[in-house]
Amino acid sequence: MPASHPLDSEPLDDERAHLTASRAALRAMRADAEALDIRDVTANWVNAEVLQAEIDNRIKALADLAHTPLFFGRIDYQGHPGQQGDAQYYIGRRHVHDADGDPMVIDWRAPVSQPFYRASKRDPQHVALRRRFGYTGGELTAYEDEHLTDPAEADQASALLQSEIERPRVGPMRDIVATIQPEQDEIVRAGADGTVCVQGAPGTGKTAVGLHRVAYLLYAHRERLARTGTLVIGPNRSFLHYIEQVLPALGELEVKQSTVAELVAHVPVGGTDDAETARIKGDVRMAEVLRRAVRSGVTMPTEPCVVVRGSRRWRIPAHELTEITEELLSRHIRYGAARDALPQRIAHAVLIRMEQSGEAPDDRVQDAVARNSAVKAAVKAIWPAVDPVKLVLRLLTDADFLAEQAEGLLTPDEQKAILWIKPPRGVKSAKWSAADTVLIDEAADLVSRTHSLGHVVLDEAQDLSPMQYRAVGRRCTTGSATILGDLAQGTTPWATASWAEALEHLGKPDAAVEELTQGFRVPREVIAYASRLLPAIAPGLTPATSIRESPGDFSVRSVAAADLNAAVLDACRAALRREGSIGLIAADARIPALAAALDAAGLAYLAPGEETSAESRLTLVPATLAKGLEYDYVVLDEPAAIVDGEPDDRTGLRRLYVALTRAVSGLTIIHAAPLPPELNT
Repeated sequence: MPASHPLDSEPLDDERAHLTASRAALRAMRADAEALDIRDVTANWVNAEVLQAEIDNRIKALADLAHTPLFFGRIDYQGHPGQQGDAQYYIGRRHVHDADGDPMVIDWRAPVSQPFYRASKRDPQHVALRRRFGYTGGELTAYEDEHLTDPAEADQASALLQSEIERPRVGPMRDIVATIQPEQDEIVRAGADGTVCVQGAPGTGKTAVGLHRVAYLLYAHRERLARTGTLVIGPNRSFLHYIEQVLPALGELEVKQSTVAELVAHVPVGGTDDAETARIKGDVRMAEVLRRAVRSGVTMPTEPCVVVRGSRRWRIPAHELTEITEELLSRHIRYGAARDALPQRIAHAVLIRMEQSGEAPDDRVQDAVARNSAVKAAVKAIWPAVDPVKLVLRLLTDADFLAEQAEGLLTPDEQKAILWIKPPRGVKSAKWSAADTVLIDEAADLVSRTHSLGHVVLDEAQDLSPMQYRAVGRRCTTGSATILGDLAQGTTPWATASWAEALEHLGKPDAAVEELTQGFRVPREVIAYASRLLPAIAPGLTPATSIRESPGDFSVRSVAAADLNAAVLDACRAALRREGSIGLIAADARIPALAAALDAAGLAYLAPGEETSAESRLTLVPATLAKGLEYDYVVLDEPAAIVDGEPDDRTGLRRLYVALTRAVSGLTIIHAAPLPPELNT
């Protein structure tokens, strides 16, 4: 197995000296950036502002985080192609060079670093030695060697790798750059031009893989993505707060984060839909309903358009206007773009008549004709402007209009389900639901093209409706995407049934689908227990396995109903006596009672997304917000209540599956009601 070397090992002094020198070099790099004087190199104040912003970002990226190891590994090449003799590289989160420009630490994303993650006994990739470093509080305390070309050394799991994976989690999510596995690395380094969909069981690191892929793409294609932009989309703000420090720790400060709801926030959300109504509004058929509605106002002309210029009158008959209108409709371009083209097309018809009469008009004349009041009046009558918000409001409040646009698409009962019972007086008084805002976003794109980014990461994608997929897809039509999710964790009534279907709605049907089944986070006994639910919630998925050598602390306790809260508090106190974060996960309906019990007992706690606070290591987590989060120890309150809190048993069992798989080191289940029978198999 790899040789692990403790604190008193002689080479450790050399490695510490290299760490000290590397930190000094990083400080010098930052000092050089801070000393840059741009007063004589910018042409104007605009250029100066842009350049100064880039310098400020560079200074931030060069910050030396005291408790974050500057390098976590070393590889010694032997006879590497392109190298003269042997070569040694330290692998870290960012590039560091000395005063002469020679590298002291190589960025983990650089091609020369790749063998650190992928080299093995079977395929050493010219690496003779791989060394991993162990840290305590930012101090280098141990190292571990793997001699990949030594046949006498067995190929076994790394103790330091296990230690890093199992290190207690306090605060927000951290990067996995020191522990990326070969199958994860292949996804991280996938090309920028292709979309990748990752089906990942709990604990397989799919979220971290997606974030590290963004960091890699920004390294490999920085200029392109700096121009087109990148975006990380998460299921809720609590989740985004939890992951927000990962990319800055890797030196990437400019990646924006959003939820789907924030992407489509054209109007404030003040209403809610029942599950069936939301499902219908999220159905892909609504895209065609909206397309028809947007174009419904186009009216074929019955009168000619007569343009007066000076003493001449130019007449475009109704049938020719109809031909122009029908041709624009047949091209299926954006409604707004077609409306902008219509006056130019009418003006062009006028110019043809001018030329036929012996005049020689130029483009300025055509533009003037397009602005003529008669042409404007014709365009207004033929192709009226469309306000996406008002259009969707009309669809949801005008039964006749909806019936006309939804004919052959939605049944009468489905139409009735999405109509508002009490129509508002106007747009400002409307109580829009989250599903309504997605419809408005679709309508807005039908009118005017949505801006496309260079790369989008979509996490917890299994919970999106077809219309939400379309909303995300619009943001990366000319770019690529990383889609992350787990079909077994789909907890919405409209959760996707297959990734092929989801990718079709997203507009990326040719995306590669990769499956991660090797768990690194969830203890062996915990994932095995949770996997009992898979036959009921996702029978086609492969159960996850765990590389964790320790089974983890796992217990299931049955108590009397009257003792439930007290037993939960005792379990929380026991967890707090250990190192690490604690998540108390419960059905949403149980949260007020548990909050009151915690307050009465004097146990401080946080809400999801507040994990950066030092006030408490205990977080009270509603089951509906648990997805994507992780805690060292989880106390799970009343599984039956979590199942009962959902509209159907399958969704409830999926919600329970999510809650069961949030633990890193230990899980205690406290219940008074009988457990779901699926857990007793």
